[in-house]
Amino acid sequence: MAKLSVNICGITFPNPVMPAAGPTSKDGAMCQAAARGGAGGIVTKTISVKPAEVPRPCMAEIKGGFLNTELWSELPKEQWLENEYRMVKETGLPVIVSLGYTADQISELAQLVKPYADALELSTHYVGNDISPIVDALKAAKSAVDVPVFMKMSPHPNIQDIAKAVEDAGADGLVMINSFGPCMGIDIETGLPLMGSREGYGWLSGAAVRSLAVRCVYDAAGVVRIPIFGVGGVTSGRDVAELFMAGASAVQVCTAGILKGPGVYGKIVKELEEFLDSHGYADVSEIKGLAHRKMARRAFRTTAVVPVVDNDRCNLCGLCEISCSYDAISRSGQLVIDAGKCFGCGLCVTRCQRKALTLDGGES
Repeated sequence: MAKLSVNICGITFPNPVMPAAGPTSKDGAMCQAAARGGAGGIVTKTISVKPAEVPRPCMAEIKGGFLNTELWSELPKEQWLENEYRMVKETGLPVIVSLGYTADQISELAQLVKPYADALELSTHYVGNDISPIVDALKAAKSAVDVPVFMKMSPHPNIQDIAKAVEDAGADGLVMINSFGPCMGIDIETGLPLMGSREGYGWLSGAAVRSLAVRCVYDAAGVVRIPIFGVGGVTSGRDVAELFMAGASAVQVCTAGILKGPGVYGKIVKELEEFLDSHGYADVSEIKGLAHRKMARRAFRTTAVVPVVDNDRCNLCGLCEISCSYDAISRSGQLVIDAGKCFGCGLCVTRCQRKALTLDGGES
């Protein structure tokens, strides 16, 4: 079986899958449930100086994703300090305490949570391009504690510039990405927005943002040396592998934990282990940054690479034929691809549920 434990900034996690700061770690009991469900670490829900007043309704499943108007913890910091963090520590897992939002607030809170934190995660949910609010928050935490401090990043368009600036300012790691938005969904039966915020807006998470998260992790990993926690749309072990290949050192899960319950962490871990074993990897670290190494050798092409068909795997379901805009695929007892018509777009390969199509000619 492949080795799944990871060491990040001197902290050993038995596996690299943990809840993200949010409803799935909203109190000590939920954190204990995450531990029983197979998480390799705990990230507690963000606290601030005052409890949040969350607009309701605040969560909705939408096609392909999830909307929320979740804020920081609705529990007062005193309750966390007196009860919840103690319960979290009882899990025996590494504890990352999430704090927000301004430098002054973080300076006050960091001192208070020191006895419970193996590391801090700072949430600013800042989406501008001026780095100073993020750096100020980071410096406030670093001056108050001697444990690693990880900065949670919004999906900035200039993610490389901000990631490098945060590293240069002293961050021990990055957490990316926060939910994306603002976005909006409307209940067409009532005509009302799904979210209860004043504007009706929410923030997008879940599978809909995974490709955005992968891109942000990939870009940041290309310019920083500090570890990255990949967050955004993780629902399976293969999703974990994808974020690792982009450059992540661990992952956090939120939406899947909400929709599937705390047992989802163990399910994802098992699927990751099965993926690694089936592909001959002895250690999860072997796939970290793999996409960067592959891209360094990849040739840019504008000519078609025709997919190769494994007819032993193909069940002639027809998905690939239906979606082939070039009329290059036919079924006559077996699947046939007309090399003269094939544009090499690759869509059929990604649609095939049985992995019967591969793009031969790409770098191994």
